[in-house]
Amino acid sequence: MAELGWPAIFLRLALQFWPVWLALLVVFAVSLRTRRRSGLYGRLFDSPLGMVGFGLVMFWVFTALCADLLLMFDPLGQIAQMKNKVPGTITPDGAVYLLGGDNLGRDVFSRMVMGARRVLAIAPAATVFAFMVGVTLGLPAGYRGGRLDAGLSFIANLVLAFPVILLFYLLVTPEIRATGLPAALAAVLFLFPVLFFTLLWNSRFFTRPAKRNLYVGLTLALGLWAWSGLAFNADPLGVWSMQPNMLNVFVSVVFVNAPTVFRIVRSLVMDIKTRDYVAAAQTRGEGPWYIMLWEILPNARGPLIVDFCLRIGYTTILLGTLGFFGLGVSPESPDWGSTINAGRRLLTIAPHPAIVPALALLSLVLGLNLLADALREQSLKD
Repeated sequence: MAELGWPAIFLRLALQFWPVWLALLVVFAVSLRTRRRSGLYGRLFDSPLGMVGFGLVMFWVFTALCADLLLMFDPLGQIAQMKNKVPGTITPDGAVYLLGGDNLGRDVFSRMVMGARRVLAIAPAATVFAFMVGVTLGLPAGYRGGRLDAGLSFIANLVLAFPVILLFYLLVTPEIRATGLPAALAAVLFLFPVLFFTLLWNSRFFTRPAKRNLYVGLTLALGLWAWSGLAFNADPLGVWSMQPNMLNVFVSVVFVNAPTVFRIVRSLVMDIKTRDYVAAAQTRGEGPWYIMLWEILPNARGPLIVDFCLRIGYTTILLGTLGFFGLGVSPESPDWGSTINAGRRLLTIAPHPAIVPALALLSLVLGLNLLADALREQSLKD
């Protein structure tokens, strides 16, 4: 079969990603124009490393969002003649496998693109849920102390005592799934975003009952609707749902990350609660939850934003590890970990099926780390 040279491959790749380049151009143009009015986000563009990290992360975000426009072949489709073919090989019908074919004759480029969507559908959302759990429990533990702090800290330390990979393995194995433990954890953990926003609106608008009841009512209605669909697949409208494999992985990520977030929030609160503006809020007669959510939490945003970016990177690596070991995902899934595992068996004769997703995973995590470093540097200037 005919093959394209590397210059032609790189040119075709660049053209194939045109929606991503266009989206990046718009985002950077708007961000640079408004950076002086955008606070911490705007100051990110004063750092060259921050811009590189932001660009890498947004490249994969837009790749995931525009995956349907970028795909050249069905990620699960197989062409027998294209097994382990090198990058640039032309298919029997005249199309091109730009990054070659894997051991089953599937397009490596299309699987890499769809793998970005799989990773970014889980890692950021699961990290947000973990932060909701950690913040909701860490605020009262650090602010009130005493038995509440001791009890929650003991539970957090108990979870953190397990090796992360072992804990992931236990939570996603079929035997554990059969016990119903992941579903029970989902029922508990998925309630925390509802609880967080209910406390947020109730504390902020406590003296304005009409607005408080409106915001709290909407939060409970929408939150419990989403909770019933995500945790129990019981949404009658079918808007909120999650496949069993996805649910197990999602819950595992939240359960493993939440204790670490809890400890970070708790330590920040124990420091900030001694500040003068907290004492002033207490003197005004503000309630505890108002002080925690509207006085302490905003002043802890810098370290939490940095940790959020780093934690998405850690989660991405953990998801890749799970996929590599074939846990929590279907065998044909195009997620990067599964693709690396499938390609490693033939590294000596066809390295590209493993190298391509490995480089994709590396670039996303590198971008997140650079972004977190830049955010840490800029947040210290506040």
